[in-house]
Amino acid sequence: MRLAVVLLVAGLLFGTAPAVVADPSRPNLPAVQEDPQYTEGVSAVKRGDYATAIRLFEAVVARDDRNANAYNWLAYSTRRSGDAAKSIPIYEKALVIDPKHRGAHEYIGEAFLALGDLPKAKEHLAVLDKLCFLPCEEYSDLKKAVREYETSGGRVRPASTSN
Repeated sequence: MRLAVVLLVAGLLFGTAPAVVADPSRPNLPAVQEDPQYTEGVSAVKRGDYATAIRLFEAVVARDDRNANAYNWLAYSTRRSGDAAKSIPIYEKALVIDPKHRGAHEYIGEAFLALGDLPKAKEHLAVLDKLCFLPCEEYSDLKKAVREYETSGGRVRPASTSN
């Protein structure tokens, strides 16, 4: 059993662990598999098919209303589809579930910038500053977006449909 745990940890560290994970301490239980609609939704986001991603993530959160990652992706897809205002309450749901969700803080900050609300974006930047012990990508990305917004006098905003 110890070897199985060591191999699993090594696989996670080196990115070779499979998507299906069995609990070695409970061999009679089936392996836990990632939600296929969630996985398909992430793929849809990566190829820019936000309408499909929205449909898939809506189905995921309908089954699992505690999935902060699915809410974050749903909000991201909604914002990227051109509706930053509609994405805000969805990001807020993700943050109620997981107040330390760095991705949701970054993206809601970008949504606030797209709507012209610099103070709200800065609130989420401050949260990320506390969450990231060392500089993290989410903090750096939002800080850059805030800086561009400020230096342009509010003319440069993260577009809902582009990064």
